[in-house]
Amino acid sequence: MNKVYAAFRSVGSYIPKNILTNEDLEKMVDTSDEWITKRTGIKTRYIADKDESTSDLGAKAAKKAIKRASLKIDDIDMIICATISPDYLCMPSTACMIAKKLGISNRPSFDISAACSGFIYALAMAKSFIESRMAKNVLIIGSEKLSAIVDWSDRSTCVLFGDGAGAAVVGATKNRDEAIIDINISADGNYYDYLITPGCGSSKPCSEESLKEHACYIKMKGNETFKVAVKTLTTDVKKLLQKNDIDTKRVDYFIPHQANYRILSAVSQALKLKESQVVVTVSKYGNTSSASIPMAINDLYEEGKLKPNDLMLLDAFGGGFTWGSALVPFSPLI
Repeated sequence: MNKVYAAFRSVGSYIPKNILTNEDLEKMVDTSDEWITKRTGIKTRYIADKDESTSDLGAKAAKKAIKRASLKIDDIDMIICATISPDYLCMPSTACMIAKKLGISNRPSFDISAACSGFIYALAMAKSFIESRMAKNVLIIGSEKLSAIVDWSDRSTCVLFGDGAGAAVVGATKNRDEAIIDINISADGNYYDYLITPGCGSSKPCSEESLKEHACYIKMKGNETFKVAVKTLTTDVKKLLQKNDIDTKRVDYFIPHQANYRILSAVSQALKLKESQVVVTVSKYGNTSSASIPMAINDLYEEGKLKPNDLMLLDAFGGGFTWGSALVPFSPLI
């Protein structure tokens, strides 16, 4: 029996229409465009309408990815959605809601929670399902309506996050040259309280007290998170490249999670990457958690920069802490 590999076939994204600028935030909290830009590199972020849910965003991105993969809806064997801002707290999964909106039924559909590393975790799972011959075409989605879980009175976090979705189709191939080369994912729960939504789960159920404390919103220890993120991201990528005997010169695009320009810059410099190799979208979209990497890939694609066989190096770090990196050739069906 010939070995089956997993190939990254297509990408799509959806960006809400409402732009929130740094100047807008100056009117909401005690902050300034200069302060936000200097510390994060963010200038704008996009905010979903009140009646737009995370699954709405994800379904729109997914439709693009499926069409660009030259597939029909019925060709999708599985849906994996990475999100920390699901439509519903417990159930149904956002993936099930996306499946409903796409007209897909009788297919496995489930969410994963790995925060900003979610898309790489989903990619790893899709690769495993395909290479074990349990699926041929897996739709993976990173979708976030972070505006719904941000405390808009907390100037340390509300300036960072935006809404959006990105999706990709991972398909089976027997051509090893098309295959995803390698993925590494990991986590360390010892840092759980550095980046957390502390309330409304089983450890602190929803109550009048938790609501008054704004415990259902994102809380972050910014300086501590920054230090661990830079070290972890750099080490993880170096190990992945060394394991696969790949020099950074072979990488066409380094596409990290778009959390903070200072983190992106520090990691890029540590890896000795050229400016032309590094994809930066954080200034436009802010931190969109699991959606940021596929949204950045989509920008490359729609700008005509991403070509067949280009090698993408993906890298992400998020709450948990979780992290992951991947070496992914772009392998569209031509």
